[in-house]
Amino acid sequence: QLLESGGGLVQAGGSLRLSCVASGSTVADNDMGWYRQGPGKRRVFLGRISRSGYTVYDESVKGRFTISRDAVKKTLYLQMNTLKPEVTAVYYCNTLPNKAVWGQGTQVTVSS
Repeated sequence: QLLESGGGLVQAGGSLRLSCVASGSTVADNDMGWYRQGPGKRRVFLGRISRSGYTVYDESVKGRFTISRDAVKKTLYLQMNTLKPEVTAVYYCNTLPNKAVWGQGTQVTVSS
C-alpha cells in the first residue's frame, strides 16, 4: 500500500517535499519511482531510485527535483525546487515495475 503526502499550494519558484510511505519493506526492496498526472493528462514518469540509491530523472525535472528514501522509515521522498505552474498535478509513487496498487496521490498546485 502506498500513501503519498506533502502536496499543497505553493507560489512559483517555491519548494515542496513529497513523501510516500509504503507498507512492509516495499521501499527498501524495490526500485521506486515518482510520477505525476496533470489535469486531463496521462500519468508520466518523473524519476526513479534504485535499491542501491542510483537515481535517474526525466529531462523535464532534472536539476530541480531530487528523489531519496529512508528505508528505516519506509518512506520515499521527492524534493521539488524552483516549482513552475506547469507542474501542477497529482503526484504518485510506485515500485518499478509498477507492482503496487496506486495510491490516491498528493495534489501539488503551483500558482503564478
